[in-house]
Amino acid sequence: MRLYYSPFSPYVRKVMVVLHEAALADQVELVTVVGTALEPGNQPLAQNPLGKIPTLEREGGPALYDSRVICRYLDDRAGTGLYPSGARQWDVLTLEATADGIMDSAVLMTYERKLRPPELVLDTYIDAQWTKIARALDVVEARWLSHLAGPLDIAQIGIACALGYIDLRHDERQWRKGRDGLASWYAGFAGRPSMLATAPQA
Repeated sequence: MRLYYSPFSPYVRKVMVVLHEAALADQVELVTVVGTALEPGNQPLAQNPLGKIPTLEREGGPALYDSRVICRYLDDRAGTGLYPSGARQWDVLTLEATADGIMDSAVLMTYERKLRPPELVLDTYIDAQWTKIARALDVVEARWLSHLAGPLDIAQIGIACALGYIDLRHDERQWRKGRDGLASWYAGFAGRPSMLATAPQA
């Protein structure tokens, strides 16, 4: 398999953590992608018409893209059990979607400053994205800590990767303030070998 990736993408990191948890990391060739919507660079346009990462080339089928699709494929391939069946699957999928939504807003905040000239940066837009993140984190703190403390699943990996990206790009927002339970959980989860092996370097 071949994974088109950037070490700074939270979506890619989610896939990389799954690869490590599923003991598949040594079966994947990593291809570093550099580019944006304005300057495509070496985005995998032939494999993914959207040009986004992560994109996974596999044997016997078209390339897969979107981290949720790739993670589900890898979990199915390895039988890791990150996507449970039965009633619990709906909690897992909802919390995974929450994690991806947090990533979406955090990445939009980053690109608002990275891609626009300073005089065109819309601070109110950045703050609005952070409001979404803060609201989601408050709900995780209030409603989902017992789930995060349970057996390993894709939702936990997604939340951890989202928090890691916030630390990397938006540490000044101090997401831990007022969220002691989530901060404590993340401190422990971040010590997993799969998280340490995939931690981006600023």
